[in-house]
Amino acid sequence: MKEFKNLIILGPLIYALHHFEEHIIFNFREWRLSYFSDNNAIPTEAVLIILISQLLLFIFIHLVKNNRGSAHIVLFFLMTTQVVNAFFHVFFSFYFNDFSPGAITAVLLYLPVNYLIIKAALKEGHLKSYLELFILFLAGITYFTLFEVIGAQVLVYFLMTTPLYYIMINKIEAKAATTT
Repeated sequence: MKEFKNLIILGPLIYALHHFEEHIIFNFREWRLSYFSDNNAIPTEAVLIILISQLLLFIFIHLVKNNRGSAHIVLFFLMTTQVVNAFFHVFFSFYFNDFSPGAITAVLLYLPVNYLIIKAALKEGHLKSYLELFILFLAGITYFTLFEVIGAQVLVYFLMTTPLYYIMINKIEAKAATTT
């Protein structure tokens, strides 16, 4: 169960549990509207379905392709939707001195599970360095911020740029393989 391909399957499960905390136990949307603009008219259930479907699609692609490009797509998605999301919940809970619904599962599930996923990705060579991890983190911050500022239409851009990213990573990998 310590392999990357096995650990990434936990992503959709912990997202569903996170969503349960945010929208069934607490009211994240109400909390969010207290501090941020209302730029996302999509119902939370639709966001759940969209994000879990995208993640499952990327996981399926990785299970079929099993290369650095497919692993990077999964890692980029998890970085954006889970790791950066966790920092969002924790930071703004302290910043506003008001508990952000979702912070519990963000700390107890998102961070530990994604730590194990990233650790496996580094061990198995899907990530070559901490610099790659840092770049994925910065990209995740960028997309997450755009989602929060602009709204859900960012998901379309994410889906459109994913094949380009996949191709780019695999070309970099192929070029590195020919120069060594």
